[in-house]
Amino acid sequence: MKSLESLDLSMNQLSGSIPESISALSSLSHLNLSYSNLSGPIPSGNQLQTFEDTSIYEGNPELCGPPIEKKCRGDEPSQTPAHAVSKDDDEGDDLEMSWFYIGMASGFFVGTLGVFSVLWFKKSWRYAYFQYAEDINDGFHVLKRKEIEE
Repeated sequence: MKSLESLDLSMNQLSGSIPESISALSSLSHLNLSYSNLSGPIPSGNQLQTFEDTSIYEGNPELCGPPIEKKCRGDEPSQTPAHAVSKDDDEGDDLEMSWFYIGMASGFFVGTLGVFSVLWFKKSWRYAYFQYAEDINDGFHVLKRKEIEE
């Protein structure tokens, strides 16, 4: 079997994956597996990689991997660069950032409303707050006067 030079299994009702052992057929110069209902990844042996004509795999919609363009499920993450971001991920990030800003704005609004509500309804706190603000303002004026005098 190792000296097999031509193998044509086209238009058969074969199913399943291509056996890895087929890549060990070193004398194989012609192969045709088209329209055979095969599935799974194409074995990556040395002999199978020499066949540049992808038509030998036609009619097998479930076949994947090199040399055909259809990627296998397990190969997709390794084929994609680590820094590449898909459109769905980008949209998810935008939605996440929107919720972040909505949360931050509502937190700022509730906090500010809380402070002003307390100052509005608690007269003693309101007086204490404005007295504190005046003391800080007076402190700046004192420092400014000292700088001018020196």
